[in-house]
Amino acid sequence: MHEPIFRHADVPYYTQWASPEWVRDIVERQCDPCDDPHWRRSGFADPVRYRFWAQRLCGLTCLESALDYWRIGHAPRADLLEDALRHGVYRMREDGGVDGLIYRPFADWAARAFGLHVDVVPQAPLEHIAARLDAGTLAIVSVSAEIRYPQRPNQRQGGHLILLHGRDRHGVWFHNPSGVVPHQANVYLPFATIARFYAGRGMTLSRRGAALV
Repeated sequence: MHEPIFRHADVPYYTQWASPEWVRDIVERQCDPCDDPHWRRSGFADPVRYRFWAQRLCGLTCLESALDYWRIGHAPRADLLEDALRHGVYRMREDGGVDGLIYRPFADWAARAFGLHVDVVPQAPLEHIAARLDAGTLAIVSVSAEIRYPQRPNQRQGGHLILLHGRDRHGVWFHNPSGVVPHQANVYLPFATIARFYAGRGMTLSRRGAALV
């Protein structure tokens, strides 16, 4: 039996852009992400490439939080992206778009590169994925990016990834890489609320024997 409340402490929060305080301007006012003086922080040098990819790297941002929480060394995000592309985690389309993050290539890559066990859960209630959280396990789930405004009606489910790091009987705590305050880091929402945004799929990331820090 899982205990009714479980929560990892001090999981680092990162936004898929450079600075958390810039997210609102980027997503609400369409400000140029490169106006943030820290936009090169994640290893990008080309502003065009940064603008294109930063809005698509919610999954790598979740991974980075998990790796830093478990103190697993890794390259800057721009280099993580290059490695992920080589392993089919993202696939460029002929129309210039991107397919990704693709779960099974991601799981294989994360295992080889970082020693993680990633269990792909293609169809399950959010409560079932949340129940897997334990001292060595976090989870990434697919929701609509509209979850940054949970009080508003939404039009979609899926297309964006968030990192689950805690649960109780009624809901979960999570980091949203494209969230805005107060629904950015260490957000708590009930299962019933998240269900509106949830696409019914996700992954668990495990490093067995990891201790809470």
